Amino acid sequence: MWPFRRRAATRVERLELDPAQGDPEATRLIAAAKRGDWQAAAETLRDVEHPDVRYFYCRTLGEHAGDGAWIDEWISADPRTATPLTVKGLYAIDRAWQARGNGRAVTVSEDAFKVFFQRLKVAEDCLDDATGLDGDDATPWVGLVTLGRARQVGLDETRRRFDEAVRRYPWHRDAHSHMLQALCRKWSGSHELMHDFAEEAAAGAPAGAPLGVLVADAHIEHWLDLPEGEDGEYMRSPEVGERLRLAADRSVRHNRYERRPGWAAADNAFAMAFTLNGDRPAAAERFDVLGDRVTRWPWSYLATPDVAFTRARQTTRQ
Repeated sequence: MWPFRRRAATRVERLELDPAQGDPEATRLIAAAKRGDWQAAAETLRDVEHPDVRYFYCRTLGEHAGDGAWIDEWISADPRTATPLTVKGLYAIDRAWQARGNGRAVTVSEDAFKVFFQRLKVAEDCLDDATGLDGDDATPWVGLVTLGRARQVGLDETRRRFDEAVRRYPWHRDAHSHMLQALCRKWSGSHELMHDFAEEAAAGAPAGAPLGVLVADAHIEHWLDLPEGEDGEYMRSPEVGERLRLAADRSVRHNRYERRPGWAAADNAFAMAFTLNGDRPAAAERFDVLGDRVTRWPWSYLATPDVAFTRARQTTRQ
């Protein structure tokens, strides 16, 4: 599964995972969350209009909210606004996954599952309320897509939530990413459903839109699901390489592509996918764009994310 195992003893440079991905506003939001300054958070989010950026910022706040008490203060102070409820919903999702862990279901204890589903219910209630307060914001609907998978409500209901999100913004980066996860075989879908969704979304998006990354995501998920030996053969196939190059050409390699806050996730996915495909020049190009901006996903599928990232980067430059 990991083509660089033989280099496991090689010393690699350690990198810090920056949840803000180098974005100054996200860095300020994380600082505000850590000190419980909801006024500063509200002021920053008030002027954020792009749906992809708004979701990235709200999720970042939720993931660094500590015990979350300050979010309740924000809700009490501003009960007619959807934003604090949205942040609390995303915070509760993050806390739920912390309780569950990222392993397969068989590795999760009964008590952990109980806490997991309790926190997911809190998230659902908050996000439902947020959709009622702001009918135009896609952000709570994206959270509800995530919950559709986590709460196992079925593909039809998850798809309905996705449709609500993209009705508000058709090219929403994270709405599509979470819907793709729901279509993975490890959840409630299949390889065919996952690949069809990725290819159709990428082909239907405007040139330069970020949705080409769905093709890389889908091939990574397919690779992960295969036995060792078959996984490498699959990822190194010419067909996978061609699909990756076409998707990159329409997204991260297109001259209209805009690197908005949260952009590094897509380039990390392409960097790993091209590395596994054996296309060193294409992978090296993505590493050059990224610098040291490593993201947890998808490198955590291989090893400690920064270690997997730096080993792959070294390999592409040999």
